[in-house]
Amino acid sequence: MSSSKGDVASKTPLRLGVAGLGTVGAGLAILLRDNADIITKRAGRPIEITAVAARDKTRDRGIDLSALTWHSNAVDLASDPNVDVVVELIGGSEGTARALVEAALKAGKAVVTANKALLAVHGDSLARLSAANNAPLLFEAAVAGGIPAIKTVREGLAADRLLSIGGILNGTCNYILTAMRETGRDFSDVLAEAQELGYAEADPSTDVDGIDAAHKLTILASLAFGQPVQFDSVHVEGIRSIGALDLTFARTLGYRIKLLGLARQSDRGVEARVAPCLVPEATPIAQVDGVFNAVIAEGTFVGRLMVEGRGAGAGPTASAVAADIIDIARGNTVPVWGTDVATLKATQSRPASEWHGAFYLRLSVADRAGVIADITAILRDCGVSLSSMIQHPSARQAQDVPLVLVTHPTDESAMQAARQRIAALDVVSAEPVLIRIEDF
Repeated sequence: MSSSKGDVASKTPLRLGVAGLGTVGAGLAILLRDNADIITKRAGRPIEITAVAARDKTRDRGIDLSALTWHSNAVDLASDPNVDVVVELIGGSEGTARALVEAALKAGKAVVTANKALLAVHGDSLARLSAANNAPLLFEAAVAGGIPAIKTVREGLAADRLLSIGGILNGTCNYILTAMRETGRDFSDVLAEAQELGYAEADPSTDVDGIDAAHKLTILASLAFGQPVQFDSVHVEGIRSIGALDLTFARTLGYRIKLLGLARQSDRGVEARVAPCLVPEATPIAQVDGVFNAVIAEGTFVGRLMVEGRGAGAGPTASAVAADIIDIARGNTVPVWGTDVATLKATQSRPASEWHGAFYLRLSVADRAGVIADITAILRDCGVSLSSMIQHPSARQAQDVPLVLVTHPTDESAMQAARQRIAALDVVSAEPVLIRIEDF
């Protein structure tokens, strides 16, 4: 027989200890209060916060939490007898966040976290702790906010052999590149605007240098391939070198520029990188603009699929955290990387020098005879074949003009060698901008 609403509400509540009451932590508390009726129904029992750990007890968070147990040391949540599930929303791969998660798992308590850095750097050891203590570790909110990226890859595609995984994994960078394309402004100007709007941190390096996206890609790749991918093996580039001129040239060529995280599996190992890429304007990934994220997976049976949505913010992230909590209440949990830890082994990384693809190369060159001949001779010597070339004297900067070269697919090592030799020419006045082309 099915239980009535009253029967469900009368069941023993699942008690949460929440570490971190910032944007997401406060958002979670408000969500659990405002949607208590549907959450109780879907979880099969009430869910309530019984204890919290945060630095400022007096801060107005939009909800009254004064009746809860407050811990000055977040790690104490792991030993609190009135806490069934520890929710870690502190962030960071080390320090209190790591100590709390490890302590909770050792105590046999389920953990829900939104901490992408922690999972990317210590995911293998945490998976083993989780298994050894029969303590679930769930992290839907660690990748792409409210997009169910983790469940899609780990559970929805569990029967398929995935060949690649990735997408637009950082909303800050996507907002900046979108605004640069639409307004013609340069990186520094748009970054300042993003900071004013709250889309970028005061120190934006984790976002704009690609580190945040690399954390998320590490998690997605580990799930997709059923093996922990080492964060240090991910090749990482940011968007600081991209100029408004590159967005203009990309449009002329029929592309848009996106910061992509991409991981591919082959018999030579896993190729994982975060870098700006040119993608054809007509493809779905090119249409994902502003602060939105998108995750693309490709499998042998499912083919290619894409999920899109808001990748950050209190609402989307709190919703993802709550979804994990409901799974725990229902007893619906799976191994951290979707497979038994006994089968886990380190993934072999494919060297960047072996990657293969087409490239966009923008140069700032002196406007004089023989320049193009010198550059094409270097490309020829390095075994790089040209597909097209664009030169716009009207875009002259000082005494130099921009020159854009698009190559046929070639080895990464050959392209990098050509780039270094071209940069050393006395007719080249600035560091060449090299961007990979991805044909989605």
